Amino acid sequence: MSDLITALGGFGPFRVLVVGDFMLDEFVHGDASRLSPDAPVPVLTVTETERAGGGASNVATCLAGFGGLVQCCGVIGGDTAGSQLTESLTSKGCAVDGLVVDADRPTTVKRNLIGLAQHRHPQKMFRMDIESHSPLAPSTNQSLADCIETLMSGVNAVCIEDYGKGVCTPERCEAVIACARRQGIPVLVDPAAIDCYERYRGATIMTPNRTEAARACASLPGAPDTPEMMAAALLDVCELEAIVITLDRHGALLLERGKKPVLIPAEQRDVYDVTGAGDMVLAALTAATCHGLSWVDAVHLANASAGLVVEKFGAHAIPLARVSSEVLRLHANLEGKVRSIEELLLELAAHREAGHRVVLTNGCFDVIHAGHVAYLRDAKSQGDTLVVGLNSDDQVSAMKGEGRPVYGLSDRASILSELACIDFVVPFEESTAHNLIDAVRPDLYVKGGDYAPEEIVEYDHCVNLGVPVSVLAHRPGLGSTDIVEQVRRG
Repeated sequence: MSDLITALGGFGPFRVLVVGDFMLDEFVHGDASRLSPDAPVPVLTVTETERAGGGASNVATCLAGFGGLVQCCGVIGGDTAGSQLTESLTSKGCAVDGLVVDADRPTTVKRNLIGLAQHRHPQKMFRMDIESHSPLAPSTNQSLADCIETLMSGVNAVCIEDYGKGVCTPERCEAVIACARRQGIPVLVDPAAIDCYERYRGATIMTPNRTEAARACASLPGAPDTPEMMAAALLDVCELEAIVITLDRHGALLLERGKKPVLIPAEQRDVYDVTGAGDMVLAALTAATCHGLSWVDAVHLANASAGLVVEKFGAHAIPLARVSSEVLRLHANLEGKVRSIEELLLELAAHREAGHRVVLTNGCFDVIHAGHVAYLRDAKSQGDTLVVGLNSDDQVSAMKGEGRPVYGLSDRASILSELACIDFVVPFEESTAHNLIDAVRPDLYVKGGDYAPEEIVEYDHCVNLGVPVSVLAHRPGLGSTDIVEQVRRG
């Protein structure tokens, strides 16, 4: 799992083509505390309407949240919903050049009526679908085919998100997969709930849920019905490199060609809404694939990502920083506040995503005293997240002399971790904090003492990086060296 954590720290931009059914999700919120006087149905008094991309649109925004540069290819109508959908995608950084407008076809809209009764949490009451099931017009079909062929050049992966709304026909899927294979581009498929998966033959990986897989396997020889049997059957029928069958609270079953199936469990969650979980699984697997992760690590990433989604209401794109922090929490066996630099940077990214101001300080902290506590408390007050760099035993000995440190690194880290004002403790080996500052890039660097900022060893380095430096309160008469000497004389 350390490979996954290290890889997440190195995630960068990647290019993905998303082909599929682009939809607009509408959430009509209101109060539903009374019944209609003319029928036994609740009345929704509308207070707010939210709109966001659904279906393939949600996959695109999830990929953008992972840092992907996303090209969208699908069909929308020449209506207000189509304009709202393209605006939503554009605002998330997705390119919409490949969305073909068909004025004779409505944009697919999923309108959800959300009621709030007795000041409780929102609950979906009803859904209205606005869509067309008719085949695409020949001109629309050709325009879409041209867009896909043009935009596929130079991408790192292709996603097919099939909701059965007319875009992902057998001919379309076969053409997309064939074109991608000629260019050596992996194709990841979230299949529709259909009886036959022949159209996805030759894709790299497919991600049906248990129910979808069972439906697709019902007509296969032997009618495979366990996850392991279904995975093996679909892997062969569709000539895949790997398949992932998602199993709700039980996690996911991964089967790679030539290997044994692996059940990758998911953490138990307080599930609020499963909307968008499958979209997030496809996005996470794609991001992992584009960064060269193994399929096992990719599924771990997908499980963590989907787990965050189901704890919220509606479909949401979870930022990479938040996902990385969740992976770290689940798999790094972290205890207390001590972090390696790699672990620290993943967690700080989530703090910054939340708008937190990061403060960094460092020192030996050999014999903790009231002066340390006062300055660390003051340091925390300068921001939201306080990181303390802790010198190694060798560096403390070099700076303080023979017999120091009194407490070893592990003990010093444990003591600091008990201070409520400190969020993270990160040991470092260097004689100065230059490398630590380079990595953390704090919003403020602080030291405690009775000297000017310009006298700090790291001052010039911070100035060059644009990091403000501050010297905080010093309490005269308090110092570790003085305390150690008093104890020795006593």
